[in-house]
Amino acid sequence: MKNFQSGHYVQQGHYKSFQPTPINRAWQLDNMELIHLLGQADRELGRLDMYSDYIPNIDLFIKMHVLKEATQSSRIEGTQTNMEEALLEKEDVALDKRDDWEEVQNYVAAMNEAIANLQALPFSARLIRETHKTLMQGVRGTHKQPGDFRHSQNWIGGATINDAVFVPPVHTSIAELIGDIEQFLHNDTLYFPELLKIALVHYQFETIHPFLDGNGRVGRLLITLYLISKGMLKQPVLYMSDFFERNRSHYYDNLMRVREKNDLLQWFKFFLVGIIETAKSGIATFDNILKLQKQVEAQIQTLGSRTANAQKIVNYLYQRPMIDAAKVGEVAGISPASAYKLIADLEQFGILKEITGGKRGKMYLFDDYFQLFK
Repeated sequence: MKNFQSGHYVQQGHYKSFQPTPINRAWQLDNMELIHLLGQADRELGRLDMYSDYIPNIDLFIKMHVLKEATQSSRIEGTQTNMEEALLEKEDVALDKRDDWEEVQNYVAAMNEAIANLQALPFSARLIRETHKTLMQGVRGTHKQPGDFRHSQNWIGGATINDAVFVPPVHTSIAELIGDIEQFLHNDTLYFPELLKIALVHYQFETIHPFLDGNGRVGRLLITLYLISKGMLKQPVLYMSDFFERNRSHYYDNLMRVREKNDLLQWFKFFLVGIIETAKSGIATFDNILKLQKQVEAQIQTLGSRTANAQKIVNYLYQRPMIDAAKVGEVAGISPASAYKLIADLEQFGILKEITGGKRGKMYLFDDYFQLFK
């Protein structure tokens, strides 16, 4: 990595674009601090993955992990939807916030579809394009070639290309550069640790910026997909966007530092620290979920004949911790009167908390659970 050259600038008339160096080549790892961080990141990721083996009904909790990632990744791009709003149905979202809400929902759909597609598709340009198509469908970027690599020049920062912070490579080189990423990821003759591979691919993808819009979200989504595709995670339980959002300036600065100073080492360190912190946070969240689950189970067991219906509602709340009386009736298959009685029971236990403050259209939040993801 000492001799790493990130690329070079190419004069394009009145501006310069950056042409990155291909990454499908032999890499030598010789920094002891990085090797130490890599070992720590591998251990923490292994611990997190272990939880997905031992937590009963883990699928109940995956949806909230995905929703948090969707909200945080979209927030980095300027979307204002918070998690409370993301849990609402479309008709309950204010008109001026629906575009942001739809972008978050598209991210959730893109992640779920991409994970399903990994059963039949390799981690590839096709998977990336199909994920992008779902992400951008029907939202503000829908006119920006969803599912297609760009056919024109784009730029990052600045009102025009002339005062841009960064100008990615020309569109005619995208196919070759993405092909290089594919070859690197599937090159079994050259060993490079998987976490550093995806760290390098994330940097390279963001540098290529192959789409007209949605590059940041797709690039962050690829991290989780790659770890699943390589069997390092059995479930999508590690998401980096919260770490990147909290360290947004360092995130962008470290990406630019690679391009401007060839400092790949600093980017790798930042990325691995993100893996370590995110995995530890995920483990703590699962620990707290298990404690809360045990407490809630003990509470609803005291409801006698209503215990079974309460369990149905609680299982629903683990996936989507916001509910109204109509949904309680639908999920439990009970009358409106029985639904309100069940809500009163769950409120008494502190499982549900009324959050609208009105007499009609009341919404209830499983607040103790929701706060674990905040």
